[in-house]
Amino acid sequence: MPEGVEIEMYRRAAEAVVGRVVDAVELLDASYLRSGARPTDLRAVLMGARIEAARRIGKLLLLDSGETSVGLRFGMTGRLLVDSTAVIGELEYASRRDDPAWDRFRLHFRGGGSLVVRDQRRLGSVELAPDEGALGVDLFDLDAASLRLVLDGSSRPLKARLMDQHQVAGLGNLLTDEILWRAGLDPGRPANSLTPTERRRLLRHLQRVPGQLLERGGSHMGDLRDERHEGGVCPKDGAVLRRRAISGRTTYACPEHQL
Repeated sequence: MPEGVEIEMYRRAAEAVVGRVVDAVELLDASYLRSGARPTDLRAVLMGARIEAARRIGKLLLLDSGETSVGLRFGMTGRLLVDSTAVIGELEYASRRDDPAWDRFRLHFRGGGSLVVRDQRRLGSVELAPDEGALGVDLFDLDAASLRLVLDGSSRPLKARLMDQHQVAGLGNLLTDEILWRAGLDPGRPANSLTPTERRRLLRHLQRVPGQLLERGGSHMGDLRDERHEGGVCPKDGAVLRRRAISGRTTYACPEHQL
């Protein structure tokens, strides 16, 4: 499933289309266009437009052109292909098939080349001028002050608070479990219950883990990943991991050292 790490990989690949002019726009699934826009609106904005920048906020990839941005969200199974090459070969929990019938959105560029969103489950979207202000601080930009704002005043489970895209943009299920496991914090604890020492420890791992997993090749490359199954054991102390749902998300944590 693409999290902020994967979307950063998409953004870096999408830099290859910066400076190119859009020659054709294909919206192959009308339901993929959100926020009340019409296919004609999308074509009017993009046809003949030059892509000026590829940006990312959390799990949102933005292609800037003139005064308008087109936002791409990838849901659970969305993959990006640039110039017919998939940025990521396979996604965790998605089909291992690679079917062009799952293409939802394509841009063709003058002189050749393309950018394609291929999404098996159709949970992603294309938006014109998405509301960037609705997203919280980006996962790669967290600091002590922004984390304090995220945690203070909320008694929601810690994991739920961190995964709230209005609070921290880009953290998904795998990244959050990995970070809390490394930080030794129970995902179900109230967010505002952390001591100053625990906050500093959490921030340290929030700042380190996304970059480490980006270098490794994805959110699924965490140290906890192989034990995320029934009967899995903690790689640190050998305790059987506890499996539960927190805010509807399957969660794995160690009952011994995550307190």
